[in-house]
Amino acid sequence: MKVKVGDKVKVLAGKDKGKEGTVTITLKKQDRVVVQGINIVKKHMKPGRTNETGGILETENPIHVSNVKVIKAEKKEVKKVAKKSTKKEKVGEKDE
Repeated sequence: MKVKVGDKVKVLAGKDKGKEGTVTITLKKQDRVVVQGINIVKKHMKPGRTNETGGILETENPIHVSNVKVIKAEKKEVKKVAKKSTKKEKVGEKDE
């Protein structure tokens, strides 16, 4: 898998197509990744020992690796700027 934890990725397919986020978890055996803020689903939970109140929780579900693309950091390029001459010659004057 070419995607690692901490990589910035862009979603290529699905309901969140075009969104960007960072990878938080990779599931190598299943070829899936969990991306922060992507593929959020609502899960209904009953009250229990860990969750005393219960209710509707929003969680991030994993998406398949083939549906994401790693975004590489763009390099800042230094461009050469041509300097304009600062001398202005007056029209009509001649050196003698």
